[in-house]
Amino acid sequence: MLRQLSSLYEQNLFESVIPFWLLHSLDTEHGGYFTCLDRDGSIYDTRKYVWLNGRQVWTLSRLYNTVERRPEWLDAARLGAEFLRKHVFDEQGRCYFSLARDGKPSFYQRKPYAGVFVMLGFLEYAKASGDPWYRAKAEELFRKIPEWTADPRLLGRPALEGGLAYSQLADIYVMCSMALELDHEPTLSDCLQKIRLHYEPAHHLLYESATIDPARRREFPDGRLICPGSIFEISWFLFRALDRCPDPEVEGMLLKCLDGACEFGWDSRHGGFFYFRDIDGKPTLQLESDMKLWWVHAEAIYALLTAYLRTLDDKWMRRLEQVHDWTWRRFPDPEYGEWFGYLNRDGTPSHSLKGNHYKGCFHIPRALLFSVQDLSRR
Repeated sequence: MLRQLSSLYEQNLFESVIPFWLLHSLDTEHGGYFTCLDRDGSIYDTRKYVWLNGRQVWTLSRLYNTVERRPEWLDAARLGAEFLRKHVFDEQGRCYFSLARDGKPSFYQRKPYAGVFVMLGFLEYAKASGDPWYRAKAEELFRKIPEWTADPRLLGRPALEGGLAYSQLADIYVMCSMALELDHEPTLSDCLQKIRLHYEPAHHLLYESATIDPARRREFPDGRLICPGSIFEISWFLFRALDRCPDPEVEGMLLKCLDGACEFGWDSRHGGFFYFRDIDGKPTLQLESDMKLWWVHAEAIYALLTAYLRTLDDKWMRRLEQVHDWTWRRFPDPEYGEWFGYLNRDGTPSHSLKGNHYKGCFHIPRALLFSVQDLSRR
């Protein structure tokens, strides 16, 4: 089974997913990448979304660094890296969320995540290109992003009197992702401690947003929200952190949460994982909660494979087979390549798009690449 999966994932990655993005997303006139692509790769929005451009720089650079030093991969990575270097930063060193096709600022989001993926893209591109400027800028962003997270006023988002203080799962994930690339053990250790605040022991789940005040944990929909995809993604990141900073208690907790996400998030009627669920069964504010998304299932595949390779417990293989079978029958597009991004609850495509301002060249190729590489080391 594992050999078949490895062959299938390698074929899909190098014959479908990456060729789709190389053919349709590169803006050879102005630089950077188009990500708003319809099913056939036609462009329906020429704006450049910064976090997706940073992610694509990372993906192409990682392929060049770890698979094969193909000039076309490095050239395509350079196209994005140089565009971001020229246009992404404001006068305070913060990152815009989107840019016009020619690089003029289009929109500023008061969150740090655009900067996170610029950092990751620059760091990986520095390894590929040998240009020290990109590594220095990545390290600078690594220092700034915790400041932006701790004090949102620096991004123009002041704390208001009626708001609650939350720990965001996404903030732990992004800090862990950057720290892994830099081998920064103090940050990895901090992430492994912070994840405990998000643990819900009755169902073995991780809250998407954990209130700092436990007494108000389930007072609002924000504090009751569960995203199975986030649990899948952060689990395998933290497993990698545990390889550097062992903590058997956290490792056991994460395995329970991975199991819990599979149970709680799976749609018993139609199959596949819900996007969001309320832990108390109440309505979610997110109207798309019952949809099935590409990244949730890609992250589930890699997280379950990681759990199996880590424990050799057959239950993870059974879960992997279930998720793989459901995913592979619905998401990959045999006609135009790549994957559909958004499915209705019953598994039929809700949109024809292959990319937008949230879906780009990242979750799918990363999950496929890491799966193939991990299996090759067995």
